[in-house]
Amino acid sequence: MNHKFSILLAGAALLSSCSPVQESMDELADRVFSIAAEQIKATDARLGETELPRTTGKDGEAVNSDYRWWCSGFFPGSAWYAYEYTGDANLKDIALKNTLKLAGIPDNVDSHDIGFMIWCSYGNALRLTGDTSLLETIHASADKLCTRYRPGAGIIQSWNARLGKDWICPVIIDNMMNLELLMECSKLFEEPCYAEISVSHADVTMGNHFRKDNSSYHVLDYNPENGEIRHRHTEQGLADESAWARGQAWGLYGYTMMYRECGKDEYLAQAEKIADYIIPRLPEDGVCFWDFNVPEIRLGQYEMVKRDASAAAIVASALTELASYVEDAIKSEGYLAVAEKIVRTLASDEYLAKAGENNGFILKHGVGHYRNDSEVDVPLTYADYYFLEAVIRLKESME
Repeated sequence: MNHKFSILLAGAALLSSCSPVQESMDELADRVFSIAAEQIKATDARLGETELPRTTGKDGEAVNSDYRWWCSGFFPGSAWYAYEYTGDANLKDIALKNTLKLAGIPDNVDSHDIGFMIWCSYGNALRLTGDTSLLETIHASADKLCTRYRPGAGIIQSWNARLGKDWICPVIIDNMMNLELLMECSKLFEEPCYAEISVSHADVTMGNHFRKDNSSYHVLDYNPENGEIRHRHTEQGLADESAWARGQAWGLYGYTMMYRECGKDEYLAQAEKIADYIIPRLPEDGVCFWDFNVPEIRLGQYEMVKRDASAAAIVASALTELASYVEDAIKSEGYLAVAEKIVRTLASDEYLAKAGENNGFILKHGVGHYRNDSEVDVPLTYADYYFLEAVIRLKESME
């Protein structure tokens, strides 16, 4: 057994449950989706005609957004997952109503996050209903996303210029997640250019974003004319050279997804490298800190405010899918063991809200931007979305 496998299995063993009695995954999923259904219905009841949930503010009150916020697709996506699991027609109505709130995106949003916004909402709606009336918005959104492609650098630009930042063409690791919309649209509309742009972006990111230890930077600033790298940063992490946890999760999920979409072996290898970086650095319960280099990890000061349930949920979902692609059975089982540990922890009272609490959100203890004191130790819609996805995937993997 090689060194990488030894590290992986050691991590899986550390995270394996030691409880003599634990609920089955079927029981856990039933419990989670029972709570999720109530929370989603309660959230929908408090939303205005154009509102979507975002988080909880420092005053404890719910914070909403309109469809232009980058997280706008996650609540309808969670409702679609809840409908898929429960078959509750009321949840289907809620999911569709909130999905259609995003109809203005192609005309009014200029952002790389269109992939998040549309595929989590409209994509799940199309998958579960087959309603072809949704295709026009999906197609227009893919076209709008492609306007951010910079052929000279071979990447999709993430952010626009920002005050106080010497950036020309910043690209964030999060952008890997937006490629799924383009890959799916390439098949739906038989337009190879969508896939070509996605593969180019994934290839350039794979070549430039990652360090020798397979952790990634958050932001790379490119010269859009020739692809020259101007700066490397970690904007939402501890420091430029640190490993921001949610960034590592985006990379893991993104390359796993890209392997699924186009079968390129290099993407599977990259996903495994990222997984093998993450797993040995997880705390015993599997829920990562907001950055893998925060001093508290070394000191053993496991403060809840430092944990990020959103990053953990993304990792769990990605590892479950990755396990299905890895040929080595021992390594695959190791990935699943870690994913299961994370899901069981997130489904515990420490992280899973009780029905009627947490302003209608499902998970507690997420971290948006710790260094800016923005959305710290709060619920986050993307944490809920990827948690529900992870539960469904893990349950299906055990059937």
